[in-house]
Amino acid sequence: MRWDDFRRSDNIEDVRGEGGFGGGGGFPIPGGGGGLGIGTIIVLGLIGWFLGIDPRILIGGAEVFQGPSQQTQRQAPAAKKGVPSDQQGDFVAAVIGSTEDVWSDIFRANGQTYRPARLRLYSGATPGGACGMAQSAMGPFYCPPDKRIFLDTAFFREMEQKFRACRGKQCEFAQAYVIAHEVGHHVQNLLGILPRAQQMQQAAGSKAQANNIQVRVELQADCLGGVWANHARRKKDFIDPGDIEGAIGIASAIGDDRLQKQATGRVVPDSFTHGSSEQRVRWFKRGFESGRVSDCDTFRTATL
Repeated sequence: MRWDDFRRSDNIEDVRGEGGFGGGGGFPIPGGGGGLGIGTIIVLGLIGWFLGIDPRILIGGAEVFQGPSQQTQRQAPAAKKGVPSDQQGDFVAAVIGSTEDVWSDIFRANGQTYRPARLRLYSGATPGGACGMAQSAMGPFYCPPDKRIFLDTAFFREMEQKFRACRGKQCEFAQAYVIAHEVGHHVQNLLGILPRAQQMQQAAGSKAQANNIQVRVELQADCLGGVWANHARRKKDFIDPGDIEGAIGIASAIGDDRLQKQATGRVVPDSFTHGSSEQRVRWFKRGFESGRVSDCDTFRTATL
């Protein structure tokens, strides 16, 4: 992946190295209900290394987007704003800058204005605003009320070491896909899709139905990540041989079916919240090949 010419976004908040938050707290269980079985906890621990919206979704289902948690809120450390000076931070700023340029063009072509999300880089843990504490084990996520993406770049090392879906520089496009997926959730929020999904989940008659709605949200974000890659490539042919395979590898590695199989030895489709490996790959490729947002409407198809 050749990203040196990408515009750097200054919508970055860097609190890495500020200290005082490592290992703190844990995230709340919506509704404050009873305990979780060990098998469920293992699954959630694995799925924590995924691409998501709000980490409470992992155990909240229909209770997604409930607002601030009941745990003690801590004062966020002062953030360094603007383009980080280190290579990893510079890469994140470059990818975010590219997503901003692409989505601004797409929104403008449809008579709309794109309002960028802010991205907070942190190490270990940091206050996550309306979504409670952000912790490294949650993986990257988007917090809809704050319109902010949270990212501990240690996740990128885990992608290569734990999932082994890519190697070396080939991982850069897979990392960009992770970021573009989270930006996809922001696009959904701006278009009113996330609020509608919340209403649908609240009206769902079962946890399985609520989970199915969440799967549609996540697969659409995968597709929107593909749309970004399509348009960014039109602006500049930045994709190297092996890059797409790396992104497909990570999308496949974090499918619900594969994570559940690794954790418990069995697969429970009704409990999926992000889609199977095959679904995640297919929807990313659909967005990447067509470049059309209209092709990412996961809510109008009976078969995902």
